[in-house]
Amino acid sequence: MTLSIAPVLAGSSAPSALSQALLVGRGGATILAASGAASLMDPAITALRGGASKKLSKSESKLKLTEEGKSVLCMAIAMSLHYLGYSFARPITVALFTSASTGYPGVPGAYPFTMAFVSPLSLILLMGYGRILEKDGPRRALKKTSFLCSIAILMVSALMEATQRSGFAFWGIPAMKFITGPLYLFRESYVQLITSQYWSFMASVLTPNQSAKWFAPIAGLTSISSAAGGMAVSGLTKKLKLSGTLACTGLALLSSIVATEKAYTIAEANGFSPEHAPQKRKKSKGKGKMKAAEKNEENAGLVDKARSLFARVPVLRALFLEILASQGLATLLNVCFVQSLGKSITDDTERAGWVGNFYALINLFSMSLQFGVLPLLMQVIEPKDLWRCIPIISLACITFQSLQHDPSLYVVSLSLLVMKVLEYSARRMLDEMVYVPLDFESRFVGKEVIGVFGYRFGKSLMSLSLSGLTSAFGNFSLRQLSMFCQLAGLGWAKAAWDLSALVPTHKEAQDSYNSSHKK
Repeated sequence: MTLSIAPVLAGSSAPSALSQALLVGRGGATILAASGAASLMDPAITALRGGASKKLSKSESKLKLTEEGKSVLCMAIAMSLHYLGYSFARPITVALFTSASTGYPGVPGAYPFTMAFVSPLSLILLMGYGRILEKDGPRRALKKTSFLCSIAILMVSALMEATQRSGFAFWGIPAMKFITGPLYLFRESYVQLITSQYWSFMASVLTPNQSAKWFAPIAGLTSISSAAGGMAVSGLTKKLKLSGTLACTGLALLSSIVATEKAYTIAEANGFSPEHAPQKRKKSKGKGKMKAAEKNEENAGLVDKARSLFARVPVLRALFLEILASQGLATLLNVCFVQSLGKSITDDTERAGWVGNFYALINLFSMSLQFGVLPLLMQVIEPKDLWRCIPIISLACITFQSLQHDPSLYVVSLSLLVMKVLEYSARRMLDEMVYVPLDFESRFVGKEVIGVFGYRFGKSLMSLSLSGLTSAFGNFSLRQLSMFCQLAGLGWAKAAWDLSALVPTHKEAQDSYNSSHKK
């Protein structure tokens, strides 16, 4: 089956670099930049179309997508809506957390202490997802988790509005302070739970060759929506206040369900939906024993499942360790950022707008890489080479920050910006490419364990360590925290290098995929 996008510039007889044909076949992706007339197309490209070259009619020149392409596009739109909403929630939770009236700006250990609980909450969400996936399959799992998370966000938004209007307090402490921490935790936990399911679907539909070319632009759509959302935060908070803007997060996630349902409907109608196909068991007389064995298997602990999966697929174990290291560094950089932000900007609304614009800038840079650089770069280098380069680039900025006597907000923001740009663009693409040639359990179970628990466990582990050090030695200055970032960056570089040794080449990944999908 072939997905083709063939835009034709009407009314122009001269060749143009904008005239192009995009062919994505189930067995591989090909990008052709047409710089001449249709009659001069390469014969190999003509063969992929299944016939001789001919002049395209008006109907043929319109945008055409295969069913796989339509389903992936729908899922990409859903993910963009999800990140649009998330880009509203992120600056709001940061503003609330660093506010004098609703947060804990005068308590340096508050942020790492709060982040220490991200991992337990993520584990709870992951266990709930696992039960739904086991019982209902990936489609209903995505629908239910998206719906429940959106309702939870809308309820918190209503609670925020009621609390702020009433000025209610417990023991002299504003009630909002009891909402701010859990809300921050939930925002950190739910985003990866939902995101991983989008990518699991797309990794099941596309091939390794296709993913190398299309995952970066797909992620670029989320960067566009995130940037738009971030830039809109300042205006929305002035009109709708923080609680109303948070409600927009829930509504955006709720609307994404329409697109995910469309994606799965197309996939199921055309026979390429990722199905949970449990291992078939031979019938035997001992039905009671067999049922008991199946029950015990279903009740196997999450840790046991993860250990078994990591032993069977070493690259997943290495990816888990790399994520622990990278998220440990991300936590330290966030601690520096939150601490510096609270001191530099005191007004809540202004701070929310500043954070929104900051993350919008991150997404604009990420979008530029995802659309203009990475698709071309991945045609000439192997994934393992990029895995090794990413931490080195980030380390350069962290080194500059650690050399400052008292790093300013802009210096700290630069280090965080560079790491986030690399994470949102290159790392996200490379991360998802790992799963494409793997089996269902690796893509849906292993991915959630790594994506939800791994990301959050790395943050919680670093937060607990930092809280322990703070309790033992007192609060750390920004420069001291920057030195910790330097050490964490070196650990991340080592973990990324170890992972790169296990990541397959483009050819190896495609061969593995072809072998596993032979009928």
